[in-house]
Parts: sequence; structure tokens; C-alpha cells
Amino acid sequence: MGKVAWGFTCSLDGFIAGPGHDMSWMSTAEPLAEGTVERMAGDVAVIISGRAGYDAAKAQHDERDELTSEAYGGAWSGTEFVLTHRPDELADDPTVTAMDCDVVEAVRRAKEIAGERDVQIISADIARQALEHDLVDELQVFVAPVFLGDGVRIFDVPGGRRIDWELVEIHEDSPRSFGRIYRPKRTAAGGGSRSS
Repeated sequence: MGKVAWGFTCSLDGFIAGPGHDMSWMSTAEPLAEGTVERMAGDVAVIISGRAGYDAAKAQHDERDELTSEAYGGAWSGTEFVLTHRPDELADDPTVTAMDCDVVEAVRRAKEIAGERDVQIISADIARQALEHDLVDELQVFVAPVFLGDGVRIFDVPGGRRIDWELVEIHEDSPRSFGRIYRPKRTAAGGGSRSS
């Protein structure tokens, strides 16, 4: 069975989108080795995204470049779930499946569709919710050499919450992008990755 991965490119100061979900800063990202994006896209059958990111992508469509206007720069094809409390508003968009459900149900349904391939979460808020239920198997991180100062933080929990990760792979073929893959550290009792 495939895994549930949370993947993103972030700024050096820990944002995955600028203010208003601006993605223009992604042009500063270092290019990955040839074939990396296509290989990663091929692993993913289902993407789970959030409504705020979906709305921003639609609103900024004419401003976004090829890299940020579509998942994996257009190299991906599959099923995209958009989690929203107003699914009827997206009924006219045949490119997405709008769902009004919790993250546990969304991941369950995504895994059924994905089969042996992966489910990719591309929303910081949805990933935070998935982490609360120990649903994330892998964290895929790339870093762009830019400070944003504000925007959508990678992980934002008022009052804080610690989650430990272990490094399992380095993208040696793309050293300038600082590509890393982590898995949550599990407790000895087989529980989740939470630390108090």
C-alpha cells in the first residue's frame, strides 16, 4: 500500500506560501535534478488540498507561472480532493472533488483510490490535522533560498506542539534544493510521534 505524504517547498524562514497564499517566491527555488519532479508526481495518485489554497490558486491563475499554477508544475495527473465546508460552490469544477468531511475520512477515501500509490497532502492546515491523528507517514521537504517574513507557516499550533522526525533520505542529486525526506518518530509502544 502507498503512503500518506506531506510535501512542500518552504522558505528559509519556514513558510510554504506568502501573504495571501502568494507563490511568486517559488521562482527562487533551486531546480531539481532532471526527472525528479516527474518521478515524484508519478508516485502520487491522490492530492488532498484545502479550500484557502484552492481559492488562491484560482484567483492568482493569471499571475502564477507554470511551476505554481498546477501540482508538480503540470507533471501530475490524478484525483484531487479539496476539503471545504462549502462543496456545492466547487460543483462546476470537474478537475477536483470537493468534500465536506474530516481529515480522517478524507485520508481513508484517498487511500482507497490510491491503492499502491501515494496520497499527497499539500495544505499546512490539513497536514496539521492529519498529524493529530497520526496519519502522516512521510514528510517531503525542499527549501528555497528566500525569507518571506509572513504567510502560511509550515506548522502553526498556538501554544506549541512538538513532533519528532527522523531523516530517512537526502536527495543527493539535488543538493542545492536541500531535499529531505523524514518519517515521524514512533514511540516504543507503537504509538504516534507526539512528545510532551
